[in-house]
Amino acid sequence: MTFKQNQLRFLRDLESKYTKEEILFFFRVLCEDFFDLPRHKLALQLEQELLTEQQTKLNNALLKLQQEYPLQYIIGHTEFYGLKFEVNSSILIPRPETEELVNWIISSTDKNNRTKILDIGTGSGCIAISLAKNLPKSKVSALDISVEALHTAKKNALINNVSVEFIEGDVLKGLDINETFDIIVSNPPYVLESEKERMKKNVLDFEPETALFVKDHDALLFYRKIISLSETKLSSDGFLFFEINETKGNQTKELLEQYDYTHIEIKKDYQQKDRMIKAQKTHSLNEK
Repeated sequence: MTFKQNQLRFLRDLESKYTKEEILFFFRVLCEDFFDLPRHKLALQLEQELLTEQQTKLNNALLKLQQEYPLQYIIGHTEFYGLKFEVNSSILIPRPETEELVNWIISSTDKNNRTKILDIGTGSGCIAISLAKNLPKSKVSALDISVEALHTAKKNALINNVSVEFIEGDVLKGLDINETFDIIVSNPPYVLESEKERMKKNVLDFEPETALFVKDHDALLFYRKIISLSETKLSSDGFLFFEINETKGNQTKELLEQYDYTHIEIKKDYQQKDRMIKAQKTHSLNEK
């Protein structure tokens, strides 16, 4: 089969699950990743016959797309904040909203300072690594409960040539770290279980549930724990940054106020949804 025939087959076999634009995007990405054929080269080779091994790769990818398997898992990587990250089914695929959180932290931080940063629930390492890359004088640490996630995050740090200290740990059981940080950031599980029915199959069936969902009756579980731990792990005048559920901005703000955090700011994402929050610790533990 030629590339053009394969493209038509993708359009036919996937039309019930995706838009035409999505399908053409998938096909272009696969051709560029599998065969080093970016869009302009592919357009010149549409009538070229595929080799057997090339056809097999496209066939396997098509089968996975029919099952709504995420494209990023098929090719094994994604782009985040201009950097390349390996991804697999043990970690959440980085989202554009999280890029906005990273950008907020970078724009709020003096690049000339040796800022100590802790990323809790690092997953692929996208937040920690992007911060280390763009704040090169900072000391960045990253924690996750998943050994598999940490293995991938360490590879991503090597790929992007940055130094990050990776720590295995469960934040719900505390932080066995003997230092304080100027910034603590987290994109913890915040999707309510009641919101599952509105989510797409490619997320529900293939991305790690523990990285996504939280019980409705305790929606702020991770925020409450991290804020509590920050009493001793965040330096005076340090900052907390969170990605949040769009419906829980005010509740998260109230929780921060209970711990005497100030300069609290809720920021909207590109979809105009309350998606991140920043707060400053203007007290020490002894002052409480």
